[in-house]
Amino acid sequence: MTLLPDDALLQQARALLQRTPLVDGHVDLPYRLHLSARRGRPEDVTQPSGGDFDVQRARAGGLAAPFMSIYTPSSLESVDDDGQAVFSGSKDLADRLIDFVDGLVDEHPDVFASARSPVDVERAHRDGRIALPLGMENGSPLEGDLDHLQHFFDRGVRYITLAHARANHVADAATGKVALHDGLSSFGRDVVRGMNDLGMMVDVSHLSDAAAHAVFEVTRAPVIASHSSCRALTPQFIRNAPDDVLRGIADSGGVVMITFGSNFVDDDVRVFEQQRQELWMKEVRALGDDVDPDVKEQARAAFRAAHPKARATVGRVVDHIEHALDVMGPKHVGLGSDFDGVGDTLPEGLRDVADYPQLVAELLRRGHADDVVEGIVGRNLLRVWSEVEASARGSA
Repeated sequence: MTLLPDDALLQQARALLQRTPLVDGHVDLPYRLHLSARRGRPEDVTQPSGGDFDVQRARAGGLAAPFMSIYTPSSLESVDDDGQAVFSGSKDLADRLIDFVDGLVDEHPDVFASARSPVDVERAHRDGRIALPLGMENGSPLEGDLDHLQHFFDRGVRYITLAHARANHVADAATGKVALHDGLSSFGRDVVRGMNDLGMMVDVSHLSDAAAHAVFEVTRAPVIASHSSCRALTPQFIRNAPDDVLRGIADSGGVVMITFGSNFVDDDVRVFEQQRQELWMKEVRALGDDVDPDVKEQARAAFRAAHPKARATVGRVVDHIEHALDVMGPKHVGLGSDFDGVGDTLPEGLRDVADYPQLVAELLRRGHADDVVEGIVGRNLLRVWSEVEASARGSA
């Protein structure tokens, strides 16, 4: 194999992304717009912005279809003394976030396009527009009503991550301190069946291992993990998927979309950053409660200079992609960055949506064939989405 110089690899990567729609399984732009609206007005992402996503950088990175995360915090659902779920506006928030995405399409139809099917993604890519499919992160907005599945499907949601940071009325979470259902609730099993009937992808990112395996038992359509990496490479990071879950996703015909955050891909970086944060909090306590804000900011700047932040690398993300390829095969791996969702933890070389070519170039540098890379950057997810739609049509 002839080794290409870095510039030639980047040129080859950009050419690949021109002909292949890059589908990112998880971008948290809607909640970012929600937070900016609460501060005064939503950001204009058609202009250069301070987050991980704006139009200029998305186009530079070759991004064709970022799934817009309709994220609702776990705090909007609780359990009362009788063990019943209590909701605090999760459905309303989900609808508001969808409104933000609809507003982008309505206000900038030359830039953005709605995407309710793989055909819409392909059409937008040909037209030079950025498709904005929707994925709901957290099943809480269903609020115990299966009719809400139809509501959100009609609004364009094409996958649901069944739980988030802790167990809800649908499923147990990987990071939750309490498992309410030993996997899926009875309602959760009905949700999976209902999603299969509608042609909505079931997402097992954030789920406990037991909940993921319960999904595999119930579903008759392919399953996705919209933004997860490989626990085999980060044994202490339970949010990532173990190999048996990766195999379950592959056996269903689905795809795992490897995520980028340094905590997800490098245990050494995660531990270093935890220790760094603990050291900073020790300094904060030493400053006292009444410290002048300017003095605290000066102390923060000095701390950062003395203790630089650690980050993973593009290569470490590709290590996770390659592990998934080894376990699952080339048709079952994709990308789910979690841009705008993981704060200042992104790897060197993958700091925002302009940087996808760096990742593609590293895959090419390691000798992966164009057709394999095309599958990873988008074709695999589009195939799964089409198969989920076809499965629903077959059940009608």
